[in-house]
Amino acid sequence: MLRKNCQLIIDKEPYSFEVEGDFFWGNEELLFKKENNIISKMPWKDRGYDVVDIFSDKEFQDLKKSVTEQILKAIISNNIPVDPTNFTIDNYHEVVTTNTDHLKVIDITRNLETIDFNFDIEELAKRFGKILGYELTSWVEELQKSHVQIRISRPNSLDINPPHRDGYLSYWEDIVNVWIPISGCNENSSLPVFPGSHLISENEVLRTESKGAKINGNTYYVPCILETKNGSIEMIRPNPKEGEAIVFTPFLIHGSAVNKNKDKTRMSLELRFPRVKN
Repeated sequence: MLRKNCQLIIDKEPYSFEVEGDFFWGNEELLFKKENNIISKMPWKDRGYDVVDIFSDKEFQDLKKSVTEQILKAIISNNIPVDPTNFTIDNYHEVVTTNTDHLKVIDITRNLETIDFNFDIEELAKRFGKILGYELTSWVEELQKSHVQIRISRPNSLDINPPHRDGYLSYWEDIVNVWIPISGCNENSSLPVFPGSHLISENEVLRTESKGAKINGNTYYVPCILETKNGSIEMIRPNPKEGEAIVFTPFLIHGSAVNKNKDKTRMSLELRFPRVKN
């Protein structure tokens, strides 16, 4: 394995971090199918993503409450001292103060299911399906379960995924990604995306295999994309507000959501909705 610096630009500001892995250029092929893909009916299909207004105020607060309950449950199950009456997800980093404890928490929160939430996530799948013009579901056939992930990014940390495409993993090939800001999400911490990058051929992408990238001692399921033939990856933060979500193709390069907030943990929810096969 080699150690390389991943150098990227987010909102015109340079970032870099070390990645350990075996990197290679792909074949001359475009994995994103231009016809009959899950965003093919959208006016933003060439951009690869959009920000949509999806929740009422009450729905968002209900979802935030359910996320908070899951975070508390993960903390308590790992015997980390916490006062539930004063806990807020913004101050997560003041409760979970070591990397060891944080890894124990995210080992739970990155593998949740719809049943874990006191919120109708299947209804969300239907709602996004109406937007995209396809019937969607929360059930992932290859995994034989639904999949929901709470993403936790502590301030001034490397609690990030590397730049990646979810579509490299077979069970995410025909899904739509939904990223929902829950708390601490703003212009300093929101998810970065690389507009139009789903249209970049694999021979122009330098990446690792799945489970082939390690950052700060943490191995990632998704392959790390280090750079393209055009050089450093240039990303932007769409920065959705509370009640909004980023919806995007799984072949869009995204990730590296560095949290620049000085004293606020960023919490977001990641959903992946497959198309219903007729």
